[in-house]
Amino acid sequence: MTQKNKIGVLGGTFDPAHKGHLEISKQAYKKYKLKKIIWAITKKNPFKKKSETNILDRIKNCKKIIKSNDFIEVKFYEKIINSNKTIDLINYLKKNKKFEIYFLMGADNLIDFHKWDKWEIISQKCNILVFDRHGYKKKSLNSISFKRLKGKNLKFIEFNKVNISSSQLRKI
Repeated sequence: MTQKNKIGVLGGTFDPAHKGHLEISKQAYKKYKLKKIIWAITKKNPFKKKSETNILDRIKNCKKIIKSNDFIEVKFYEKIINSNKTIDLINYLKKNKKFEIYFLMGADNLIDFHKWDKWEIISQKCNILVFDRHGYKKKSLNSISFKRLKGKNLKFIEFNKVNISSSQLRKI
């Protein structure tokens, strides 16, 4: 059997991208020996209002944030897969049988993960790495998704957090 390339996927609007995104990418890359990490940028998060920054500017900002971290690729898949749903992205990436996917998310996203389209199927198709975020640990560990998935394909990762968020940055 051939060895699968382990890739990480961090999805989001990246409005704006920040050091927190970069830090969880670096942590996952090192700790799980990933070949690369894809920042899968979305035009609009289904759970948030429309982004005020256009997609091209957000892609440029992502590339500026990652600088020389060449293990990170910034990609916009929505035109290819005609969807902004994570399950559709995972299914598209899984067509390449050489990939083992590690889906990265912040603890804040785990709280409502059970509301995502086909969330349980996502957890069956990839490993989910949940990174602790300042102020979200208790709520995320008590979430429906964590209680159903812990110990399966979901790992909660504590690390030296960067206390920053895109919504905080937009207010500046």
